[in-house]
Amino acid sequence: MNEQENVVDLLQDIKGLLSHTKKVFNIDDLVKYTGLSKSKIYKLSQLKLIPAGKNKHIRQLFFNKEEIDAWLIGEPNLSDEFLEHQFNEQLAKNKR
Repeated sequence: MNEQENVVDLLQDIKGLLSHTKKVFNIDDLVKYTGLSKSKIYKLSQLKLIPAGKNKHIRQLFFNKEEIDAWLIGEPNLSDEFLEHQFNEQLAKNKR
């Protein structure tokens, strides 16, 4: 790697670290912050298993960093099996 590539990599690392100081995350910020996939975050938000906010005028999910930190510390069950079970339960409730 040459010096220019090292500087670019360093700037990208700094940019990533600075993004974690935000108080409110969008979906892309949350993916970077938690390491979860977009699809898993969408599933969690659809099942209301992750603290999320919505602005009806923007049609985008937002996540409060402090609430996400508390949620993560609470060790949520993020397994695909658990999410599928929760989804099936929600479907069964909606059919009634």
